[in-house]
Amino acid sequence: MSVRLPGPGVLTAWLAATVPAPLVVYEWTHRWEEDQPLSTALWWPVLASPLLAAVLAARQPRRAAAAVGVSTLVATALLAVSLAFFRWIVPLTGEARWGRALLGGAALAVAGALIGYAVGGRLPRRARPASRRGYLVGGLTVVFGALLAQSAVRLGAEDSTIGQPPREYGGAGPYATSAGRFTAPAAGAYAIFSVGFSPADPDCRVTGGGSEIRTAEPVSVPPGDYGGDAATYAWVATVRVPSPGTWTLDCRTADPEASYVVGDVPEIRARWAS
Repeated sequence: MSVRLPGPGVLTAWLAATVPAPLVVYEWTHRWEEDQPLSTALWWPVLASPLLAAVLAARQPRRAAAAVGVSTLVATALLAVSLAFFRWIVPLTGEARWGRALLGGAALAVAGALIGYAVGGRLPRRARPASRRGYLVGGLTVVFGALLAQSAVRLGAEDSTIGQPPREYGGAGPYATSAGRFTAPAAGAYAIFSVGFSPADPDCRVTGGGSEIRTAEPVSVPPGDYGGDAATYAWVATVRVPSPGTWTLDCRTADPEASYVVGDVPEIRARWAS
């Protein structure tokens, strides 16, 4: 008896439904002031587990114990992967009982596998010859994943940091009122935020202490923007100053209306924050 493991299409559907979908849907349906709680993200993989198990069980050979067992184990393993993503990669606000979430999803997977096996036994099983359709689906999956990955990474980075408008120390551009200067209260790293629709890749430099010039480092994984209504802020670069005092910020872009402000570096949200 051969065991049919999930193919690329099933794995892609699972990852899309349990990792980026909670982040994207929450972003579309809630205002920026509302931090996404951990519970709203965990419900997605837990409730998707019986659906995955049902699909897998319907495709297994006709021995009930093996079909239900394999489908449950695979669904539980993928559930654990999705839970691990929200535990260690994108920690959201709130607490979670991870063991109960895993056991609850596994129990639902058993029920789903039983239903899927019962339904699958009534469906005709025909050998499907290879066709170009599989290559087309695979190609579209790659393109869709590449397009969705950027939004998922940005939203994940935004949800993992404190999503409040930055405390401003000054900035440059028409929006800023400090004429390109900012006052650093202490030595260390500071974030440079683009305001509104300003370009996300400026060439920013900070001068101070005579002829000293410090170049800002672009953010490798830029979060989604913070703020809303009056203005939005996107963390685009980080600069380090060696001492407190007044510094001059110069950001060069092709947009003459671009504005940038200096604020505190967004902090990674603690996993157990309430």
